Amino acid sequence: MELKPFKIGKYSIQKPIIQGGMGVGISWDQLAGNVSKEGALGVISSVGTGNYENRKYSDKVLKDNRPSEANNFYSSKALKIIFDNAREICADAPLACNILYASVNYDQIVKDACAAGADMIITGAGLPLTMPEAAREYPEVALVPIVSTAKALRILCRRWKKTHGRLPDAVIVEGPLSGGHQGFKYDDCFLPENQLEKILPPVVEEAKNWGDMPVIAAGGVWDHDDIVKMMELGASAVQMGTRFIGTIECDAHENFKQVILGSKEENIKLLKSPVGYPARGVLTNLQTMIEEKTAPKIACISNCVAPCHRGEEARAVGYCIADRLSDAYDGKIDTGLFFTGANGYKLNEIITVKALIDKLMIGEV
Repeated sequence: MELKPFKIGKYSIQKPIIQGGMGVGISWDQLAGNVSKEGALGVISSVGTGNYENRKYSDKVLKDNRPSEANNFYSSKALKIIFDNAREICADAPLACNILYASVNYDQIVKDACAAGADMIITGAGLPLTMPEAAREYPEVALVPIVSTAKALRILCRRWKKTHGRLPDAVIVEGPLSGGHQGFKYDDCFLPENQLEKILPPVVEEAKNWGDMPVIAAGGVWDHDDIVKMMELGASAVQMGTRFIGTIECDAHENFKQVILGSKEENIKLLKSPVGYPARGVLTNLQTMIEEKTAPKIACISNCVAPCHRGEEARAVGYCIADRLSDAYDGKIDTGLFFTGANGYKLNEIITVKALIDKLMIGEV
């Protein structure tokens, strides 16, 4: 099967591959810029931009190097610089921003990303019913929600059309093998009927009821054969996150890459998260510390996501997600939280973005 270009809104993407948005500091300027340069779609994560370049764009950083409050854990200044740097790499190729709906200041982050030059906004971690309102001043920016079921897409389209007079420009359907936060409850992630190959076709059919909306398959897509399989099920493109960690240009700390490279199938697990959804990552010393109640103190310095209720959920699960993701960004193996998709254990080399995209497009060589 030929892997063809596709469009999201008015933007043409030459290769039907979207690089998943990965915060804190996994997909920023270098990764996203180079993915877009190679004709796929690079995605900058807005999560934790206050950590960029050793927190120098955060207005208030505490003595333990933690950005204080939501508008410092997320830095609009840093986000703009990340986009500027990515643009130097990819020029006018399409470039997207992934913004968690659970973010404390979601609407403002959307506006900042649009102003910084994002051609598209991708949003998951909750059903983004208010997404069009947040981007209202930027009608040229394409909106791409992430859903896990056809029902969720139907609810979202009805609401958007009724309240905002518009529909998604594309939709990502994400199965429960993805890295990071899932769209299903813990037990539901293992049900056969919730796997990507089962939930994709109903979403494709639902999308047809709302016009010519491309559907992008995500969660466990690993190689060329997986891409072809998703296309045969009706997808226009795929989204892949974990494989891009294994690239030279990935913004992640070298220690982060080595944690994923050293992972085994049996130590990639669904973990409890303060966000309220299960999240997939590598079992490390952090989980042992949580079980032994010796994990770092939870102080809710950053106030990063609304569902955590200022550290209430963090205390319930035993760790602060902002602090632990920031530690992973800093390469602190003992206290970092290292997200990966279920296939992360298959990662066995670090190659260039160009080499990876070439492999994905034509098959392994």
